[in-house]
Amino acid sequence: MPDAWPAGSGFVALRLLYLIFIRLLGWLVLLGRSSRSKDIEILVLRHQLAVLRRQVARPRLSWDDRAVVTALAGCCRKPVGLACWSRPARCCAGTPTW
Repeated sequence: MPDAWPAGSGFVALRLLYLIFIRLLGWLVLLGRSSRSKDIEILVLRHQLAVLRRQVARPRLSWDDRAVVTALAGCCRKPVGLACWSRPARCCAGTPTW
């Protein structure tokens, strides 16, 4: 009987659980911080973001970074109706018509 999971998926699942656990601990630490230290951290992060934007190459995201961004984007995404999904005026702008 073949296994339902590929060979390396146990490692990936364990690593993802570890990263989720670390992220939750980080949020618990934030609850104990003062407002001033949070403001300082925000300023430091904004500076780091400005430095990254000045770089020529785009930063390479690892699979765990992509998982976090995808999860957060799914939380704040608004439902999109089919009427706004695709409009010929946007898709075909500048192309000759036959």
